[in-house]
Amino acid sequence: MSLILNKENILLNKSLNTKEEAIKLTGSVLVERGYVEPSYIEKMLEREELTSTYMGNFVAIPHGTEDSKQFVKESGISIIQVPEGVDFGGGNIVKLLIGIAGKNDEHLNILSNIAIVCSEEENIEKLISAKSPEEILEIFEGES
Repeated sequence: MSLILNKENILLNKSLNTKEEAIKLTGSVLVERGYVEPSYIEKMLEREELTSTYMGNFVAIPHGTEDSKQFVKESGISIIQVPEGVDFGGGNIVKLLIGIAGKNDEHLNILSNIAIVCSEEENIEKLISAKSPEEILEIFEGES
């Protein structure tokens, strides 16, 4: 997972007011790092309208709709840490956003790796309280 996730893709201690703002920031990291075209962000927002990407345990995994693959240049992940949390609706508070762009069918592989890491509450607590991008990378690389 090291090529699709590196420390430049990780933003710590962000303060966000809305889920739209959260999704746009998550997507903009993917755009800036060259994984996706700007249009992908719109597809991420569209996906959220269809069904929430909130996964439980303070984690959301924003990603594009099925028809957004044309905007993906290469597989990548962005991670945004929001210690105060951002409301994703229905009382669901998100403190960790993991944006995904998967080329071809790679997103399934990426999702399963993330699911493994996020299935352990202690990992999520560590991710939310991490003080450096390196700490976050270590948690993910420990599972791959």
